[in-house]
Amino acid sequence: MHPALLEAADRLQQALKHGTPCSPVRDLIAQVAGDHESANLVQLAYAVQQHNTETAIAAGDRLVGHKIGLTSRAVQQQLGVDQPDFGALLASNWRADNLPIAWADTQQPKVEAEIALVLEHDLLHERHTLADILRASAFALPAIEIVGSRIHNWDIQLADTIADNASSGLFVLGSQPRALNKVDWVRCGMHMNLKGEPVSVGAGAACMGNPLNAAVWLADTLVAMGTPLRAGDIVLTGALGPMVAANPGDVFTAHIQGLGSVTAMFDLADQ
Repeated sequence: MHPALLEAADRLQQALKHGTPCSPVRDLIAQVAGDHESANLVQLAYAVQQHNTETAIAAGDRLVGHKIGLTSRAVQQQLGVDQPDFGALLASNWRADNLPIAWADTQQPKVEAEIALVLEHDLLHERHTLADILRASAFALPAIEIVGSRIHNWDIQLADTIADNASSGLFVLGSQPRALNKVDWVRCGMHMNLKGEPVSVGAGAACMGNPLNAAVWLADTLVAMGTPLRAGDIVLTGALGPMVAANPGDVFTAHIQGLGSVTAMFDLADQ
């Protein structure tokens, strides 16, 4: 791996380890792209992400699925892209529904409500259809993703967020599985409350028109990269409404029509 990419990976690892945000890594990644005309900035950023994922697994963590980011058209336009990105979900990223989350485990956190799929079968085709996703999924759950950034002040461009595991942080899953045919994937309403007050509202249509469209994109992309989705994997399909910044002591509950609710609650910072 190119030394500049290793430096980018280490910068992000150290920021995660010590809880201190770092400077962006896009310049390091662009340096490698500039040295190799055939190199793609996005591919190089994913190489940094993969290096850090493999490092975590080698240290004893476990890959349990993937998250999809940049599913909002507005966010894509902000970063100058026309497709989503993805990050790895590790077992150490999971937090329990309705139990306190240590503030020290978060980094510049923001929360968003999503629908999670849990797969029963592998997804190995070069091109998948919505029917493939429906047949391969065992059930769906409501979820709250606690996104985070190792980059100081969220000063990110596309290469930064991809390298930083698609700005992944933690995730909370609801505990009542639902059959996929019980969900209106386009019109299912979502509202997320902070201490009882509404802070984010949306619906399935906000996620690439249908969260299952995002899942199709991820399945195709991972097959092309040689790391297909497997039975048992969790897929966080993308935000159903706006992200909301989190603070110590906050309690967020997301309700998704047809799927029930899930709660993420944060400890106070000094605990």
